[in-house]
Amino acid sequence: MVYQLLFSPTGGTRAVADALATGQVIDLTDCDADFSAVQLTAEDVAVIAVPSYGGRVPEIAAQRLTRVQGGSARAVLVCVYGNRAYEDTLVELADLAAATGFRVVAAVAALAEHSIARMYAADRPDEADKAVLGTLWEKIRAKLDAGDDTVPALPGQRPYKPRGTRTMVPRTSKRCVACGRCTLGCPVGAIDPRDPLRTDPTRCIGCMRCVQICPVGARQPDPDALAALVQHLEPLCADRKENELFL
Repeated sequence: MVYQLLFSPTGGTRAVADALATGQVIDLTDCDADFSAVQLTAEDVAVIAVPSYGGRVPEIAAQRLTRVQGGSARAVLVCVYGNRAYEDTLVELADLAAATGFRVVAAVAALAEHSIARMYAADRPDEADKAVLGTLWEKIRAKLDAGDDTVPALPGQRPYKPRGTRTMVPRTSKRCVACGRCTLGCPVGAIDPRDPLRTDPTRCIGCMRCVQICPVGARQPDPDALAALVQHLEPLCADRKENELFL
């Protein structure tokens, strides 16, 4: 059986994973789920997909993944990034998967719209990406069917690069209607359910899910911080990067 272990706050990582192979979803953004109850077997295949946050696996996704019991299932790792770079994300994800009992047999680095500076990799994965990802899955499937469990060589460094220390906490405007969608959807429970105008900056990971799902556009990144980020990313995101396969 194929499982998708997904950390996809704004949907880009989910779109990439679906373009590769659909399966039973284990949602790593669910802060109420008991991930220790997830048990796979050696007959299963796990597509483990996360976004790259500053060249690393999101810390909360790493914590939740380590609770899953891999059971020697074969794992296809997927790192999704917004056209800047993914740096040490794949090697970190490989180490996490191996420590949890998975057998890593393949990996993909793929593109999706940047979750904050959305003009970068806008509308990706696009149709061309999806066609490429389908072809990559055919190659992965051939390796799986052949019983080839060799571990792919992955780009990245150990020790991993340091995590960033700053998070862009979205602001809430007076347009907020207190519908509660952001409080229910926040992967880390950072938004006060009694007062959605309040976000705990020590818990927020800047994933932008609240921005994505707000029905009235009341939550947005700080405009000055966003402008600075866009300017910083411009030379790094000028060229269209392509999806990569590691077998």
